[in-house]
Amino acid sequence: MKLGEKVVFVGIVIVVAGFMGRNLWYLNTTQEVDKGIPYYSTASAALGRSAMDIYRQQNCKGCHSLWTVRDLIKAVPAPILDGIGSLHDESWFYQYFSAVNPQSILPSRLKAEYRMPSYAHLSENERRLLARYMASLKVQDWYLEETRKAEHEKLTGEEGHP
Repeated sequence: MKLGEKVVFVGIVIVVAGFMGRNLWYLNTTQEVDKGIPYYSTASAALGRSAMDIYRQQNCKGCHSLWTVRDLIKAVPAPILDGIGSLHDESWFYQYFSAVNPQSILPSRLKAEYRMPSYAHLSENERRLLARYMASLKVQDWYLEETRKAEHEKLTGEEGHP
């Protein structure tokens, strides 16, 4: 190697080592707190199983995602159910599931074939069970505003807060 090539090589090694040192220092001095998954449920295991049985029977996953599981074949922009219980309480859900026309309670911009169907035909016990479970789907306080924005956007098609 000629002298000029050695100087260039040493220069490159110094620059690379400098960047690596800076990144290592940054990783050791910067502490980002991982807040974890923002969604959780307060439901008992029995309530969760019973509600998920109804959820599957009614094919709710055809339009909604829950615990980030969605029917990938259909791309229907229905609200995500993760954290929905932080936005509405059990009595609201019961009223919604009991309504002959759920859009009278929560208007939808979706095409008619994708709008929330009525679950008034379910037994009172099943509607109460679903309402209790949906109300148990919570979101951590630090992520509540994001959840509100996401539901607003899905329902109205508008970005931002209502």
